Parts: sequence; C-alpha cells; structure tokens
Amino acid sequence: MAALPDAATTELTVRTPDDRSLQVIVPGPPDGTPLVFHHGTPGGAAIYEPMARAATARAARLVVYARPGYGTSSPQPGRSIADAAADVAVILDTLGASRFVTMGWSGGGPHALACGQLLPQRCAAVACLASPAPYEAAGLDWLAGMAPENVTEFAAAAAGEREVTAMLEPVAAEVREITADQLTASMGELASAADRAVLHGELADYVAELFRAAVSTGIAGWRDDDLAFVRDWGFPTASADGSPPVLVWQGDQDRMVPFAHGQWLAAHIPAARTHLVAGAGHLSVPLDTVIGELLDLAVPRLG
Repeated sequence: MAALPDAATTELTVRTPDDRSLQVIVPGPPDGTPLVFHHGTPGGAAIYEPMARAATARAARLVVYARPGYGTSSPQPGRSIADAAADVAVILDTLGASRFVTMGWSGGGPHALACGQLLPQRCAAVACLASPAPYEAAGLDWLAGMAPENVTEFAAAAAGEREVTAMLEPVAAEVREITADQLTASMGELASAADRAVLHGELADYVAELFRAAVSTGIAGWRDDDLAFVRDWGFPTASADGSPPVLVWQGDQDRMVPFAHGQWLAAHIPAARTHLVAGAGHLSVPLDTVIGELLDLAVPRLG
C-alpha cells in the first residue's frame, strides 16, 4: 500500500476507567476533526489507506480502534453495542478532542449509531454503511436474504455463547493466516457478484488484514460482537431531539447484511439521509463520497 503523504501515524493503548486497554491507531493530521471508524465483524485496528487519504483530504483525523476482545484490546464479556460509546469517549479524551464524527461499516454500523445517540453533545454526524438493523426489529425478518454462512453464524449466536464459540473456532483457524488472494474463495456465498468485482488490490489487502487482526488473539471480539447483535442494543435507534444527523448507505446486492436492513434503518431513523443503491454490494461503498458527505453534514454542529 502507498504511504499517506505528510501524515504521521500514532499507535497508542488507551486505558478505560474499568482498567481495560483499547488498541487505537490514528493516521493523519493531529489537529483534524476526529473521524472515529468502527470496523466490521470480524475486524480489528487496521488502516484502509484510501479511507485515511479521503479523511486527510478533508482535514479530518481518522481514528481506528479495535473493539474489546479484538487484537490487543481487552475482552469485555457481556458487552452491549451501547458500551462502544463509553469507549469512544475515553479515546477522544485521551486525544484531547471534544467533538467528532463517526462512521461504521457492516458490524461497525450499530456501534457508530450508539455513539451518535449516546454522545449527542460530542458527535456531530454519523454514517452507517451496510449496517444490520436490531435483531428484533419490528416487521423485519432479520435472517432473510443472508448468505447461508451468516444464517449459520447468527443462529449459533442466538443459541448462546457455547454454541457460537464452537461455530467460530474452526472458522477463525481458517482465516488466521488468510491472504488477499484467498479471500474470494473463502467468503463463499457471502460475497455477491458486486463484491467480487471490487475485491482486489488495496481493498482485498485491507479485508485480509482485518480478518487476520480479528483473530490474532482469539475469538473473544468476534464472539462478543455476535452475541451483542442478537441482544438488545441498549439504546433506541430513533433519533431524539439533539441527536446528530445520520447517513444510511445500503446496496441491494448485499448477501452479508441484506437490503431490507438498510431499508428498515432508513425508515426508523427520522430524517436520515439515505442512499439505497441498486447494484451495490457489501463492499462496494464509495468511501471518499461518504466521508465528504459526512463531514459536510457535521459542519453546522462543529461550529
């Protein structure tokens, strides 16, 4: 990957009030508006340089952290999606930042929404890309349209910790050393034709790095993500007065998080700016466009 021009990368360990550690990587200008990125499931603290370049071009500072149990971030058994907001607040305090914007991709989407809802005085705008809806969302068949691999995974999560652990451990062994060239075959039916068309070059390198980072210290992060998805999120999805604006991006060729999830979020987040994109998959998101729109939305709240 090409290095970011004129941008130093800071790697740090942030301590939480309950004495956990969080692995954080911050590329880009130290005086830029923090853009906190929530990785997918599974994932970790890896940098996708096109995303970092797009943020830097808009004078933003990309902040990537590994959720509890991923990489060198301490596990937090029983965590909810809502718990991400407190961790992000500690990271921002460590960086000396008061305001921020946030973006979550795939399994990171609900965690980004949590930050917007639970840190409304600090969060200026939210973007969720290919994000799942709540597991018990009214009127939504949550598993409908998912690839068989995800149906199996979330059925195991719904059955409980023992079942999802038994399901994930052999999968983690397969992806621990995965390379970019092996991705397409390994993803099976999870990757639609739209995703296969873009899964090469920098994106393939990044996704493979994410998978390796996700299981580098075990399956705790992946397991606890899955368990959090099938429980109550711990916050309402509907925006309250004072909540930041939200972007919802979803493709209709997504086999990992079906199109109906994006439609549900768009319908249940008042005044969401929605992009329901025909022909797009889970991975074919125009990140530079999303980051630009996210930062434009944030301007009135950043002052």
